[in-house]
Amino acid sequence: MLKLMPQMRQTRSIATGGERKRDDPDESLGKFGTPGRYISAMSQAEIRNFCIVAHIDHGKSTLADRLIETTGTVEKRQMREQVLDTMDLERERGITIKLNAVRMKYRTLDGRDFILNLIDTPGHVDFTYEVSRSLAACEGAVLVVDATQGVQAQTLSNLFLAMDAGLEIIPVLNKIDLPGAEPERRAQEIMDLIGARREEILSVSAKEGTGVAELLEAIVARIPPPTGEPDAPLRALVFDSYYDRYRGGIPSIRVVDGEIRRGTMIVFGSHPEDEYEVDEVGYLQLGQQRAEVLRTGEVGYIVASLRNVRDCRVGDTVLDADHRNVPHLPGYREIHSLVFAGVYPTATDQYELLRDALEKLVMNDASLHYEPESSTALGFGFRCGFLGLLHMEIVQERLERESNLDLITTVPTVEYHVHLTDGSQMVVENPSNLPEPGRIARIDEPYVKARIMAPADYIGPIMALGQERRGVYLGMEYIDTTRVEFEWELPLGEILLDFYDRLKSLSRGYASLDYEMADYRTSSLVKLDMLINGDQVDAFSVIIHRDKSYAWGRKVAEKLKELIPRQLFQVVIQAAIGSKIIARETVSALRKDVLAKCYGGDVTRKRKLLEKQKEGKRRMKQVGSVEIPQEAFLAVLKVD
Repeated sequence: MLKLMPQMRQTRSIATGGERKRDDPDESLGKFGTPGRYISAMSQAEIRNFCIVAHIDHGKSTLADRLIETTGTVEKRQMREQVLDTMDLERERGITIKLNAVRMKYRTLDGRDFILNLIDTPGHVDFTYEVSRSLAACEGAVLVVDATQGVQAQTLSNLFLAMDAGLEIIPVLNKIDLPGAEPERRAQEIMDLIGARREEILSVSAKEGTGVAELLEAIVARIPPPTGEPDAPLRALVFDSYYDRYRGGIPSIRVVDGEIRRGTMIVFGSHPEDEYEVDEVGYLQLGQQRAEVLRTGEVGYIVASLRNVRDCRVGDTVLDADHRNVPHLPGYREIHSLVFAGVYPTATDQYELLRDALEKLVMNDASLHYEPESSTALGFGFRCGFLGLLHMEIVQERLERESNLDLITTVPTVEYHVHLTDGSQMVVENPSNLPEPGRIARIDEPYVKARIMAPADYIGPIMALGQERRGVYLGMEYIDTTRVEFEWELPLGEILLDFYDRLKSLSRGYASLDYEMADYRTSSLVKLDMLINGDQVDAFSVIIHRDKSYAWGRKVAEKLKELIPRQLFQVVIQAAIGSKIIARETVSALRKDVLAKCYGGDVTRKRKLLEKQKEGKRRMKQVGSVEIPQEAFLAVLKVD
């Protein structure tokens, strides 16, 4: 595990506020400091931009609530829990999905006024790129560690991102009011991790509000003011965006150099040929508050009649149209989907509704990709690309809730690089598109580098789980006497379905997982098909490692045998690799009692009825189709 010794830590001078510079605010918008009104621009020395870095459920959103409440940004009657989490899904799951930003005014104990810009970050590994762009918009990060659980995998991941971005780290122990809190032990973990001194680690209770005032003073004193050249050409970082049906795509920005105001002609670094005129600028204070100008170091939003969020991608650079050749801000990259799945409506007449719902969702989510596809078993639907499993679950739930749809999602897959015998290469994310085995030279699959943190009591089960999922063991290190950190390289396809659930189950909920993309590696992969009475059902097809194909085929066949209702004819379920059958199950036919009406008489009468029934079943089997219930498709996702 990476450790930073005290002598290696970056030291930064405490910024003191100089002479305050204010513009004359628009009287119609209210005077300086009025809640929810226009706050005039201050000097760079009086601005602090920071974020909060934490593992899931360590109290990040609750701490943000206390900061907003303490600074009086929101009136008490309007205050609610998780005020920055605007989606119902975020509140239900207890995680941040859509990041947010809020501007707070704070007066220090010695009477100086500061503007604090809290830029919230998503709390899951699927959104690592968005987290990195949020960190790039800040100068400091508040590292929140649960005093009962200590440093977790996601804590380390986001902490390393913050350190790579050169941010000043303020370590905070949260939940010190709980009976199981171990502040001294957890403080030692932080000291070993980043080389902090004990007096630099703050203790707070976000729920009770204890220590929040001291944290605000530390933010002002220890986080440096933003750097940048006020007189240089405009450069601003897009760290978030959302779609407004009346005003188009609205990017959230951090001004790095120069200034931006209404009427400015701008371009974006990823597509500099398109010019836009800024119609409105302002800052974010749990809503949009209009301002006259955004200057160097400030955080806010712009409205420029952008068609959708794809025109203002996260990480892009906003430039002045008259100075579009200045160097772009570093770190921007195109977001590529990692997980793919087919999404189909259960009722065929909902296809148009699903298409319209996806179009609306893509307006707000540039990382979601979809294209039409058809399945012989499921009909017409869409092949969608997601950032990860959580992203897939969120999209499915939003489609079902917001558009009142009933959906079926196929088995999620990853992107495979298929090298053909003629020397060409193709990218396959749908098993149905995999070429014939004779044309394939090799298949490369994506690997991830995973970090698992767990109590030392569960070393054996975790080692067994990693080997079962074809993992490459890199090493293990004791964090302290009771906890260990594992490093594995795992195929992404092996951790898609139930790896996290299995990890939590075998560790009784104490293990945590974080991963990042590594590279592509050649593996012995095959396409496994499921046949129902000889007909291939493409919705059940998967690309799987050859050594696991038999077990997977056997389990899916057994599941289908349980779920497919009995017909008047025999139903044969087979798992096949190419033309080779590797597993078979049979659903026996329903037998109608045709002899019920015979009360004695000649046996030839009974035999004649049985022969007629036999012939009828033979014809029915030739033209009959098997009805597969929706539960069968969902059950494949739960095969273990």
